[in-house]
Amino acid sequence: MLDHKTKVLHLIKSLGRGGAEMLLPETLKVHDREQFDFHFAYFLPWKDQMVPAIESQGAKTICFKANNNLQMFQRVGEISRYVLENNINVIHSHLPWAGVIARLVGKKTGVPVVYTEHNKWERYNKVTYWLNKLSFGWQDAAVAVSDDVQQSIRKNAGLAFKKISIIAPKDTQINANVKGPYLLNILNGVNTTHFTRDIQAGLQIREELGIPAGAPVIGTVSVFRFQKRLDIWMEIAAEILKRVPEAHFIIVGDGPLKEELLAKRKLLGITERLHMPGLKTDVKPYFSAMDVYMMSSVFEGLPIALLEAMSCGCAVISTKAGGVAEVVKEGESGLLCEVDEYNQLADMGVKVLQNPDLTARLAVGARARVQSDFSINKMAKQLEELYLYLKTPPQPSPKNRGGR
Repeated sequence: MLDHKTKVLHLIKSLGRGGAEMLLPETLKVHDREQFDFHFAYFLPWKDQMVPAIESQGAKTICFKANNNLQMFQRVGEISRYVLENNINVIHSHLPWAGVIARLVGKKTGVPVVYTEHNKWERYNKVTYWLNKLSFGWQDAAVAVSDDVQQSIRKNAGLAFKKISIIAPKDTQINANVKGPYLLNILNGVNTTHFTRDIQAGLQIREELGIPAGAPVIGTVSVFRFQKRLDIWMEIAAEILKRVPEAHFIIVGDGPLKEELLAKRKLLGITERLHMPGLKTDVKPYFSAMDVYMMSSVFEGLPIALLEAMSCGCAVISTKAGGVAEVVKEGESGLLCEVDEYNQLADMGVKVLQNPDLTARLAVGARARVQSDFSINKMAKQLEELYLYLKTPPQPSPKNRGGR
């Protein structure tokens, strides 16, 4: 019997616990598996935390082992053979280095390539920036996770982009004069059915960490990297503690700045109040232990952890980094400040902790916001329509020959 499923290969540098990586098994849960077959390929063998979650759903994973970015290029032929042998219909790549590799594989195999851009180009180093820029026109479609990210692509890519309607893709008008790829927004989403506040799980986490059941808690889930400014986050926590001495704080995660941050916590004298339980695969119980979710980032794409926290009913205080301001509605689901005015977060934190009614109202608004516009079901449906479009695009009229 012939297999009529559309076969999609996701290509990403690692399957560790990053925002883009975590989206893959979550999206897989809600995809139409009767119509689509998914494969997941990655390069860094020591970053495989998402592999069990993917394979438990019956999807295939494969590691094209590479220890660095240069070795990833050496895997192009191997990946191309895998694509052809498994009759892959669409390659979907994530993050710039995997994006470049996917475009080379697409050129070699003729299989259409879609790339999701999760960050603003201005934040990439020079090598990453130029490799991404020079190869960006080789793909068939680019997906931006927020308006902010799309504006960055348009500003830096140096390309004209074709438009595509995901609502009715077959009605798309093909412009023969535009040679660039399609560019569209597909907003990140979360599973709002799964990410709901679990009061008992939250109380258990509080008990494990030694936090009183009724104490106000501000937290975050983050990779320990520069862009998150967790050192500043800690300074803000210390300032809030001076004015709300019963408060506790939680940072869930790990990363290259771990030792520096542990030293910072000790220097600030808040070791007993700032809890750092490490990297966790299941973060829902920690969101359920938080009253407020705080971010001090200098830049972001559209942060998945923020959406998960909001879905779990956490009020938000944050800088307006990247897509954060597209998600959080000021005064309805959170309180925001400019990226370079992060000191305001301390006043905002005190305000919400001293006003339980405000916290409750923002928490309800946060969940409602995610449910209405950032559902993972909506995201998955749009991606499926894009895959089908790239697999069998509409043909131009005789007067307007062209296409991708």
